[in-house]
Amino acid sequence: MGYRNLQSCVRDLEAHGQLVRIDSEIDPYLEAGAVQRRVYRAGGPALLFTRVRGCSFPMLGNLFGTLERTRFIFRDTLSTIERLVACKLDPKQVLRQPLSLPGLAASALHLLPKRVGDGPILAGETTLSALPQLVSWPQDGGAFITLPQVYSEDPLQPGVRHSNLGMYRVQISGNDYAPDDEAGLHYQIHRGLGVHHAQAIEAGQRLRVNVFVGGAPSMTVAAVMPLPEGMPELAFAGLLGGHRIPLVQGPGGLPMPAEADFCLVGTIDSEKRLPEGPFGDHLGYYSLRHDFPVLQIERVYHRPDAIWPFTTVGRPPQEDTSFGAFIHELTGDLIPNVLPGVRAVHAVDAAGVHPLLLALGSERYTPDDPHKIPMELLTQANAILGQGQLSLAKYLFIADAESVGCDLHNIGIFFQRVLERVDWRRDLHFITRTTIDTLDYSGTGLNQGSKLVIAAAGPVRRKLPQQMAGDLQLPPGCDRPRVVLPGILAVSAPPATSARGVADPDLEQFCAECASDHPLNLWPLLLIVDDSDFVAANLDNFLWVTFTRSDPAVDVYGLGGRTVNKHWGCNGTLIIDARSKPHHAPPLVEDPDVAARVDALAAPGGPLHGLY
Repeated sequence: MGYRNLQSCVRDLEAHGQLVRIDSEIDPYLEAGAVQRRVYRAGGPALLFTRVRGCSFPMLGNLFGTLERTRFIFRDTLSTIERLVACKLDPKQVLRQPLSLPGLAASALHLLPKRVGDGPILAGETTLSALPQLVSWPQDGGAFITLPQVYSEDPLQPGVRHSNLGMYRVQISGNDYAPDDEAGLHYQIHRGLGVHHAQAIEAGQRLRVNVFVGGAPSMTVAAVMPLPEGMPELAFAGLLGGHRIPLVQGPGGLPMPAEADFCLVGTIDSEKRLPEGPFGDHLGYYSLRHDFPVLQIERVYHRPDAIWPFTTVGRPPQEDTSFGAFIHELTGDLIPNVLPGVRAVHAVDAAGVHPLLLALGSERYTPDDPHKIPMELLTQANAILGQGQLSLAKYLFIADAESVGCDLHNIGIFFQRVLERVDWRRDLHFITRTTIDTLDYSGTGLNQGSKLVIAAAGPVRRKLPQQMAGDLQLPPGCDRPRVVLPGILAVSAPPATSARGVADPDLEQFCAECASDHPLNLWPLLLIVDDSDFVAANLDNFLWVTFTRSDPAVDVYGLGGRTVNKHWGCNGTLIIDARSKPHHAPPLVEDPDVAARVDALAAPGGPLHGLY
């Protein structure tokens, strides 16, 4: 029941025609990532690269490349998890008394890791430089582990019950790291590892960390799961994997999964920080070089038949899109229990996940009022923005479910229903000078920026235009107006030149001079972009450009804008300046020579022919 290690998973997928071996030599520098991205886009199989240039370990890519394959991998345990979710159980109670669950006791026992005296992970040792040196994008600062499982324990309450297993980026070469002795560890300030590190610093200790790679596929998924407070990721990995996770004692006191493929053992220096990155990240841009903690490597273990799983990220959709869809299937039904009144939440993958959240809520404060206005929705919006990774959201559109009556995943219709109802004078709610995603460079600094809640409820208040009529007076230098969606217009503008955190004076002046009867006011939303043809070409382009290239507090303008009692709104068109700014990180672009070389491998007679 379930896979206990990566090797059994590979054999089973191959037997079912869902994995292909690539026996031609593939370079981990740019080639492997380019191949994986192409096969992912084609909905292709998992890829086992048996000959990796400069390395003796095979690499496994695209393992979770389709939602269907992800479901297949965990087919034996999904019904159990669905039943546990349906029970809405307190995870702490489940862990204390797993045998008390009616009809689920045997499966619930899988929540409890077990200690064993030996395991394959202890069979061999190697070095960082002997590992696959995966570089996915041309400007990456070195080689990275892209599917790491970073394990730490509360230094004040050691043990699995107070542990954290997270997927934090690990750089194993390049920059100023001492070869084979140091690795960069990139974590975000609100994550479990960050909490443990802060506790260790306060206690004057070095934090011990183990980095697992491979092992049971459930371990990888557990490392990215937004689990409820009180459930260790190792417990969930056992439940999803259908077996208790066997742990061996590692040097320094932290456990290692007996069936892991690799394990890096080390400590985080409480004071030393070195530049980490750049790294081509999941927003579709590079995250740049910044100082992050250093993992001092003591030992690198591997099993005899070790396989190195990897992924590449970039502008969505990528393989991590399947992770997000799978996690939503597992946890989506819990949203109303965690966030009372909230019917559903959709972190929009095409916009990079964190920049844009859509939500359906309940507007019950004035049930008899036919002209519902957002009231309870704002309470729910605050709850959403205070919940785990949802707190990273930059734009949150929340609408009364009864008013809009649509599925959140029908994004075009959702925007249309919101724009038909929203009142820009009332329904814009800014949170300024707050934290945003570390990977988002649209704000005023690293981790610094703003948020905007847009709430909509009640009856239709306007009919949305779907085509342009006559000449429109556009902001200075703007041209090529294009209809993106009903009510949404995009125009091309000259390159932005304003400094970080400074509004565009020309846009401010244009908004101040436009009268209330300006024909542009027929369009509730105007986008100022670098290339309006690109933005209007499809929904994904609109979502990616608009919400990754703007900071609400700086880049949102409006015709007839004014502040009343410290609340800003506008009488006419809302404008979002979604141009690339001088302080933004560069977008990800493949090396053309590598792209041509990889595409040649897919030609008739080539080793990749038929895979994409």
